[in-house]
Amino acid sequence: MNAEMLKGHLDNVILATLERGPAHGYAVIEEIRRRSGGRFDLPEGTVYPALHRLEIAGLLASDWVTPDAGRRKRVYTLTPAGTGALRERREGWAEFSRAVGAFLEPEKPWPA
Repeated sequence: MNAEMLKGHLDNVILATLERGPAHGYAVIEEIRRRSGGRFDLPEGTVYPALHRLEIAGLLASDWVTPDAGRRKRVYTLTPAGTGALRERREGWAEFSRAVGAFLEPEKPWPA
């Protein structure tokens, strides 16, 4: 799969990943890889800046957590604003997908 296709959708994928619950950055990467069937194998240098950008935008919050036997990790959580943004982005994605589908799947014309 062309990595360019994910551009512009990475933030949505991250928000949807964290909708299932808090996670540290590497767990987010692993969950994206798992849920995409390995099609999205993203480097840390792609995901961590996106997490930071989403946190600055108020869509994510983070806390440092130190497990009993391990290193300190930053855990990200979807904020109420992030939940609302995800809902809006899903609606936008559905409309966009239908519109593109009208061209790429000609047997599915745009509903009147």
